[in-house]
Amino acid sequence: MRRMQHISAQELIERVLDPGSWRSWDTEVPQPFSVDPEYAQDLTRARERTGLDEAVLTGEGRIRGRRVAVAACEFAFLAGSIGVAAAERLVRAIERATAERLPLVASPTSGGTRMQEGTVAFLQMVKITAAIARHRAAGLPYLVYLRHPTMGGVLASWGSLGHVTAAQPGAMIGFLGPRVYEALHGKPFPPGVQVAENLYEHGLLDAVVAPEDLRDIAARALAVLCALDEPLPQVPDPDVEPHRDVPAWDAVTRSRRLDRPGVRALLKLGARDVIPLHGTGQGESEPGLLVALARFGVAPCVVLGQDRTRQSTYGPLGPAGLREARRGMRLAAELNLPLVTVIDTAGAALSREAEERGLAGEIARCLADLVMLPAPTVCVLLGEGAGGGALALLPADRVIAAQHGWLSPLPPEGASAILYRTTDRAAELAARQGVRAADLLAAGIVDRVVAECPDAAEEREAFLGRLARVLEYELVGLVRRDPDERLAARFARYRRLGLPE
Repeated sequence: MRRMQHISAQELIERVLDPGSWRSWDTEVPQPFSVDPEYAQDLTRARERTGLDEAVLTGEGRIRGRRVAVAACEFAFLAGSIGVAAAERLVRAIERATAERLPLVASPTSGGTRMQEGTVAFLQMVKITAAIARHRAAGLPYLVYLRHPTMGGVLASWGSLGHVTAAQPGAMIGFLGPRVYEALHGKPFPPGVQVAENLYEHGLLDAVVAPEDLRDIAARALAVLCALDEPLPQVPDPDVEPHRDVPAWDAVTRSRRLDRPGVRALLKLGARDVIPLHGTGQGESEPGLLVALARFGVAPCVVLGQDRTRQSTYGPLGPAGLREARRGMRLAAELNLPLVTVIDTAGAALSREAEERGLAGEIARCLADLVMLPAPTVCVLLGEGAGGGALALLPADRVIAAQHGWLSPLPPEGASAILYRTTDRAAELAARQGVRAADLLAAGIVDRVVAECPDAAEEREAFLGRLARVLEYELVGLVRRDPDERLAARFARYRRLGLPE
């Protein structure tokens, strides 16, 4: 088996920060109440071997000119273990970052709690977690890079609280050390579980990133997360083509074209500084739901997008996908970043598994979260919009529809089957139910329709460019609007929908 590389804290700092920008914040910190002679010798040897006084380095630097706070473990110092002194240094740095309103970049690598200090060291994870929670509650970004290895209480506290979390390729990451497991259970821990790539597959990490790529990714993430530190400039209302009147069934069939651009094409061709996120952070991920940080022009946002292509390959949108979407909503709320939802789904999963894992409840919770979200919200009805899976991402301050986007309680074939016991009248039902973008605009469900000339599949770049410019305009307008007024207008929008004037 390949021997994993331990990257020192200083090496990491040099790779991530702009050259010459590092400034240490480290000062002498209190030592634990009692240190037995053997432990004192361990500390002396660790200090002589590493040239450091503790297992944590803290300070500040710049990433492409942006000032950030940094906290990094040093594994060579008693396996990066955290005791009273290391925890105090770490908390002081977190509190300073909060007071100075700096984003925090943290890189744990540790065997966990320092066993030589016992229970008092174990309890240090509480105060570290409290400091991180207060930093996040202040609306400040927290980025985490897990190095090999990150174990125990360190992973179960500040290692698992990042807004964005990446890990070193091949890194061992887990709560229970394999040596402890084998001693307790008399058999080896199952291989391949506590490995970064496996945790990524299970939705616990956003990315597995080589150290040499970390600066670029951190810079792009911070470009989005910190974009509202300065007021956004006004942008002109884009001059977009008027949309043509098309029959409802024509829109439905065009929305189902296999070559129709989806959310991934929108991000690739219409956005910048895109950072894909992955999973719920709680052991689930679903290919049919995309979460990303991105900027449309000057406007930063969290993007939640239904990926129709991947849903057709991996299965319909299920409860895990909606829980992943709710993670993105929480991120937008905590950092006060605008949220863009993209609807493009043939419908949510209809299965025993979806029922037993709470699909209906997740739809309800998505609706509640979106209606109450303090951050600005824009919904894009990009293509198919069938059923509760589509409705779950609809509530927003502004709703934009592609010309051939549509929204319906069921696919028109399903509505026809319910009313007439046949799917043959689907086109008739689509027209009668008012599912197309033009009808949604007239009903006040949609605020703006982006033209397709004549079809997004036939003019990908031009259409996505138009849509991206509209998104930038709408997002900037919402950011510049009074938050209380914006939220009141959102409530009023859905309160009066469908009622006579």
